[in-house]
Amino acid sequence: MNYKDLMNDVEEITRQAGMILKGFYKGKFEVEEKSPDNPVTEADKAADEYLKSALMDLLPEAGWLSEETVDNPERLMKRFVWIVDPLDGTKEFVMGIPEFSVSVALTEDGKAVIGAIFNPITDEMVSAYKGGGLSLNGNPVKSSVRKELQGSTIDASRSERKRGEFEPFEEMFELITMGSIAWKLARTGFGVADATWSRGPKHEWDICAGIIIVQEGGGRVVDLDGADFVFNKSFPKVNGIIATGRFLLDEVLELLEPHRDTARTD
Repeated sequence: MNYKDLMNDVEEITRQAGMILKGFYKGKFEVEEKSPDNPVTEADKAADEYLKSALMDLLPEAGWLSEETVDNPERLMKRFVWIVDPLDGTKEFVMGIPEFSVSVALTEDGKAVIGAIFNPITDEMVSAYKGGGLSLNGNPVKSSVRKELQGSTIDASRSERKRGEFEPFEEMFELITMGSIAWKLARTGFGVADATWSRGPKHEWDICAGIIIVQEGGGRVVDLDGADFVFNKSFPKVNGIIATGRFLLDEVLELLEPHRDTARTD
């Protein structure tokens, strides 16, 4: 598989899905609650329908895993799988806050090999393929090379700050409240944030593209136990995520260790 050959098409498809979202943004659209505090909109569904059609046309032999598509276990037998969140940050989208994104990843044998994350309101496309480095709107970028954790810029989830999960760290860091875990990972990948983490569970579609993006930017990313991620599992959920620039991961792991037993497991 030549990932570079696919990259331009993946970027364009991701961008077009973002334009679908932008067409709904701050307009009138239906909102449903899939579960408490877990909305889904017409925009999610429209972007998902487009992405599935376009990406499966691009690589028909791949499996498919998306937040907005009923799961098909046939993906477990596939070497390649598209793992997609058509609208990560739905709550921000509904509130009219421009901190949401389209997240598209391709995995090969359980590892992320292509990732594209697009914020259609800021018009920022962050993309990477295995061995190809990281780009922001076509320009090479890298993750933070900060070596001192104290005083770092940390992207923190709006909902997690509201729950008080970042209270122990308020005095240590410059905390930037930011929606969409995919977008926080992208920002860590291209170095505007030194690190981000979530001590709550995440689905594969939330983080898959962001992981290859952080890695190709030169950063590091693991779960709460310090383990690498393997994707396309039958239960596509992980126990949180930590992403940092090149030098801060060990310190962040040490910092979060006392809080490990209070991590949400829902």
